[in-house]
Amino acid sequence: MEFDQETGKKIQELQLLEQNFQGLLMQKQNFQIELNEVSTALTEIQQTKNDVFRIIGQIMVKSNKDTLKKELSEKKDLLQLRMKAIEKQESSIRETIERIKGDIVDKIN
Repeated sequence: MEFDQETGKKIQELQLLEQNFQGLLMQKQNFQIELNEVSTALTEIQQTKNDVFRIIGQIMVKSNKDTLKKELSEKKDLLQLRMKAIEKQESSIRETIERIKGDIVDKIN
C-alpha cells in the first residue's frame, strides 16, 4: 500500500509512541512490584513483635523497627508519586496514539 509522505511520518510517529508506551508500561509494572513488596514489608513490620532485619547486599543486619518503618513509608510514598506521574504520562501517550491512529485511518479512507 502506498502512502503520502505525511501519512508515512504519522505512521513512524505512531510506532515510536507505541514503543515509548510499552517502555512506560514496563516501568509502571516494575514500580508496582516494588510498591507491593514495600507494602508487604510494612505490614509485616507492624504485625511483628520480634526484632526486624534488613538485607544489605548478601548479609542480614538487625535494624531499628521504627527507623525501618519510617524508611519504608517514605519509599512507599515516593513510589506512589512515581506511579501517579507514570499514569499521567500513560494517559497522555494513549490519547496521542488514538489521535494519530484516527488521523491515519482518515487519510487511508
